Amino acid sequence: MKINKYDNSRKLMERAIKVIPSGVYGHLGPAEGCMIPVAAFPNFAARAEGTYFWDVDGNKYIDYMCAYGPNVLGYNDPDVDAAAREQLSKMNCVTLPGEAMIDFAELLTNLTKKDWTFFCKNGGDVTLYSSMIARYYTGKKKMIFVNGYYHGVAPWSQKADHPGTLYDDCKNSLYVEFNDLEGLKKIIAENKDDIAGLISTPYMHGNFQDNITPAEGYWPAVRKLCTENGIVLIIDDIRCGFRLDLSGSDHYYGFEADLICFCKALANGYNVSALCGKEFLRGAAGSIMYTGSYWMSAEPFAAGIACIKKLVANDACAHFKRIGTMLCDGLVKMAKKKGVNLKASGEPAMFYLTLKDDDSEYLHQQWVAECVKRGLWLTNHHNHFINLAMNEDTVKETLEIAAEAMDAMIANNPQVYKKK
Repeated sequence: MKINKYDNSRKLMERAIKVIPSGVYGHLGPAEGCMIPVAAFPNFAARAEGTYFWDVDGNKYIDYMCAYGPNVLGYNDPDVDAAAREQLSKMNCVTLPGEAMIDFAELLTNLTKKDWTFFCKNGGDVTLYSSMIARYYTGKKKMIFVNGYYHGVAPWSQKADHPGTLYDDCKNSLYVEFNDLEGLKKIIAENKDDIAGLISTPYMHGNFQDNITPAEGYWPAVRKLCTENGIVLIIDDIRCGFRLDLSGSDHYYGFEADLICFCKALANGYNVSALCGKEFLRGAAGSIMYTGSYWMSAEPFAAGIACIKKLVANDACAHFKRIGTMLCDGLVKMAKKKGVNLKASGEPAMFYLTLKDDDSEYLHQQWVAECVKRGLWLTNHHNHFINLAMNEDTVKETLEIAAEAMDAMIANNPQVYKKK
């Protein structure tokens, strides 16, 4: 297979670094640890279609990062883009909101079995809003976080050692391990009269670690503890939302959240997020002044309606699970035949890969780098995503590239993988 070159990407990075901090920032930045070694990865894309994108050097990739989640149907989905264009021809960001906002709220409220919906732009917007609602409604200040979490970049959701975050930003944060009911009971007992909410992802899909699904009975037990102690239960469904269950991941795991946060899969890349909540929190939500310059733009609402309807019509979650299972089983089986211990964890729709043959993760990074250089876009230490455009042929192509990349990694490490 052809090995990619990135001459144009490097030239663009030279320009970017002069006018943008880090050149490319956030988790996409080459210094964040999810693209190591940096020489194996391009920095800029030129176009995308379906489950593929092309970088500025013309290299084509099967994209299992799916724009870090928003690509749920396939890039440039014709139905979603047509709905967005039709709405844009009428109005988008106007002094008053349009009817599309109501249409979208009705759709989501019905689908998620909640009582109201509030729209923002980013995942961090709605996770922050959920904590404000919990604190205002209960009159309490402390929030329980599950270790390994990520709920956005705002200081309230960081730990005190995070750059730019102060101790005062985190002094009301409590921490517990996932699946640890006894630890949760202890935290509640020690802070019984001062806990406003508990926020968690539906399963632990944190970076730089194998993903962990809930133990049997965990979430119903958490739900009971929160109800008994007046704690608002918040599910951060930013990544998982509409990939496990079209009613929300709380329903997938057999419980009901008080507040649930959505973003990535809402509109196939159009900029919108949503918070759906129960009736008893409606008054608190409506009493908090919380808004943004573009939060009522009509174009993303129209795109979101088309996206959600297409997910429903195609039984998308069943497709994600089927293709994800086929892919993960295929990768693990392929690796085992080569004497490589590859682990797939988490849910198949959002799988996480780890090569377990060394603790440093150096071998895993090498394999991922060899995949990327051959046109298979994985990342080292983040979960991956399945979208509706992927099929059996995508999996077959993926396994072929992954196998050649693994052969290259094995050949480069004879001290680990001795010839059989």
